[in-house]
Amino acid sequence: MLKQLLLFNFLFSLPLLLWSQNESGILRGTIRDAKTQEPIPFAIVQILGTEPLVGTTSDIDGNYRVATKPGTYNIKFSMVGYTLLVKYNIVLTSGNVNEVSVVLSEAEIITDVVTCTDNKQKRASVAKIETPLSIQSLGAEEIKSNPGGNFDISRVIQVLPGVGGTAGSVGGFRNDIVIRGGAPNENVYYLDGIEIPVINHFSTQGSAGGPVGILNVSFIEDVTLSSSAFEAKYDNALASVFQFKQKEGSKERIQGNVRLSGTELAVTTEGPINKKTTFLASARRSYLQLLFELIGLPIRPNYWDFQTKVTHRFTNKTSISVIGVGAIDEFAFAEPKNPSADAEYIARSQPFIEQWNYTAGVSLKHSLKNGVLNVALSRNSFQNNLDRFEDKRFNDESARLLRGRSNETENKLRADITQFFGGWKVSYGIVTQQVNITNSLFNKFRKPITDSNGVQLQPGATINFNTDLSMVRYGAFGQVGKSFLNNRLSVSAGLRTDMNNFTNSGNNAGKTLSPRVSASYLLNDKWTVSGSVGTYYKLPIYTALSFKDSSGNYLNKSAEYIRSTHYVAGLEYSPALSTRFTLEGFYKVYGNYPVSVRDGISLANQGGDFGAIGNEALISNGKGRTYGFEFYFQQKLVKNLFAVFSYTFVRSEFSGLDGKYVASAWDNRHLISALFGYKLKRNWELGLKYRFAGGAPFTPFDETASRLNYLSTGTGVLNFSQLNSQRLASFNQLDIRVDKKYNFKRVTLDLFLDIQNVVAFAAPSFPRYAFKRTDDNSGFATTDGNAIQADGSNAIPVILPNDPGRPLPTIGFILEF
Repeated sequence: MLKQLLLFNFLFSLPLLLWSQNESGILRGTIRDAKTQEPIPFAIVQILGTEPLVGTTSDIDGNYRVATKPGTYNIKFSMVGYTLLVKYNIVLTSGNVNEVSVVLSEAEIITDVVTCTDNKQKRASVAKIETPLSIQSLGAEEIKSNPGGNFDISRVIQVLPGVGGTAGSVGGFRNDIVIRGGAPNENVYYLDGIEIPVINHFSTQGSAGGPVGILNVSFIEDVTLSSSAFEAKYDNALASVFQFKQKEGSKERIQGNVRLSGTELAVTTEGPINKKTTFLASARRSYLQLLFELIGLPIRPNYWDFQTKVTHRFTNKTSISVIGVGAIDEFAFAEPKNPSADAEYIARSQPFIEQWNYTAGVSLKHSLKNGVLNVALSRNSFQNNLDRFEDKRFNDESARLLRGRSNETENKLRADITQFFGGWKVSYGIVTQQVNITNSLFNKFRKPITDSNGVQLQPGATINFNTDLSMVRYGAFGQVGKSFLNNRLSVSAGLRTDMNNFTNSGNNAGKTLSPRVSASYLLNDKWTVSGSVGTYYKLPIYTALSFKDSSGNYLNKSAEYIRSTHYVAGLEYSPALSTRFTLEGFYKVYGNYPVSVRDGISLANQGGDFGAIGNEALISNGKGRTYGFEFYFQQKLVKNLFAVFSYTFVRSEFSGLDGKYVASAWDNRHLISALFGYKLKRNWELGLKYRFAGGAPFTPFDETASRLNYLSTGTGVLNFSQLNSQRLASFNQLDIRVDKKYNFKRVTLDLFLDIQNVVAFAAPSFPRYAFKRTDDNSGFATTDGNAIQADGSNAIPVILPNDPGRPLPTIGFILEF
């Protein structure tokens, strides 16, 4: 740790020996109308905090360009007849031109609140008429400089209210995004209007979590979370909708950045192809496998990811974007240099993983006379290969416990139109997708066990099937909204339905009718009260739908769409354009939740581990309920300071085959997140982030079954009759980050030090069942000193400690050119 800090100090001091110039930072972009997406000419752009005030106006095509000395600024966009907009925390450097394009909304005339003549916006709300509450947003700089985020968008969003990103996986190790007590697979993710099913490396199939995010934070302009009151155009969401907006490539010059940290190397480049076309492209390579080998861990995670975006503007009314995101993952094992009980457990319990995935899409946006047409065509594919062997006998087929080869591919077409008629906002559209699923699974999850006299103690149990399934999914939606009472009252109502041609009742449009209604009332220029009620549906996961029995019959064709009905009410207080407070209460009721026939528990409890879930017989009779409240405070950059704080109280309970409600794996009760950033002089920046999660529930081991099966499975067997009856200690983590930027001629160097868990809080994780090893770790210790019996009868069971609490420092740099 001391060596790393000394190295960090040297790196920060080195640029002082170099010649520096007072180079300019350049800001440019396009200003458009929020309704029609057409350019707004002669809009005013001002860089706040400059003396004298630096600014410019947009040209006839809505484009603007302005330059000033490098630094962090708030940018004001205004135009007569439009509500002004301020973009906060915009960093200008000499290395890269910063592209910031915005849309302005027509000013609403509200008595004694906002007028068109003074062009003032007095509220900081990010709400829309369809989603007046349960919506939050983070900007580009809050994303890039997030302490402990390690440039991982999946970790950055955990600072938002209601997000329990460490639940289930606990210990802060994985990115299991848990929203208001729902399972990780209840969320949907959109990148520039294209749905992305996989956003994490080493993703759990049927869930969504993984240890490392895929998306490049250099591409992201902002991220918006809707945790209820979803717009009707979004399908398959039960808990939340994440919208990641990418910036467009630089129109001015070819530029890019290189990022090197303690775990990875990433290269990003962007620029113009011609006057109407720009591009973004990036590649990232991890070297975690080298780090883990150095510190003696037996795992060898290795990944690549790639991302690209090309934007072409035919006219001011029509544009097209092509995006691509892909990843290659490999999770293997090696004998550790210094064997230990922990290393032995990891090698025995985890599968080999080989994955690849990609999403590629084309989106067309065309301005209509009174609205916008959006069309998106995309394809995504996810390949998941899993292998596991008994007693670390890797590649020995006689010792094979698991072989999984699966692929999920979707081809999607989405089209929607938004139009405005006499104060009404009307949206409608369709979606259709063709799905191919192949799934070949051999899983010997229980071996036959006999005692020393040949008496059978346990019969064997094996799953073995092959699936090649093709299906079609389709849906349609409509939504209307309007403001009344001098624009104080806004009301929206929507309806959608989703169908498929595979499940028994999949073509019954009436079974998935999902109405929703929301309303908000502006009490005065600072206070708003809002509420929403909506029902949402989600198709069961593909692993479950493709599961077959030994005779080749699909066992889960009778599965129903999972249903969730949300009741939400909230209050928002915006004392200034830069400040927001929100307080919301929520109650969610689930129905038709899949329940495991074998184990009797809800699938809502699964998804927090590696591999796959859903490969088993299920029944759609599970129920669930989550409820609670959340408080959120957001302070945008003012006087060099920005901050975010959220507190969530949540209860999450689901029923199994017995119909009894039990605390789910995501029932953390209390969630706290806090983010603090301070811009110091001479381009120094300090960031702090704190996270707290109440103790996660866990299920104790079945002592008898665990003893019988540990030698073959490498793990203990849970006692589901006591599902989630115990709890871990609470999770705490404090992260710190320090940045220093140096601006040279057309080059910027950003040196950073990021320390996760800086005060070494313990990070409680699920208990791990094992047999005691000998002192030299050459084998298993036994009660009688003899070789261990196959049934474990002479073994010495132990629970391995699993609460590592150590700081994780990372030193790195970002070179902009």
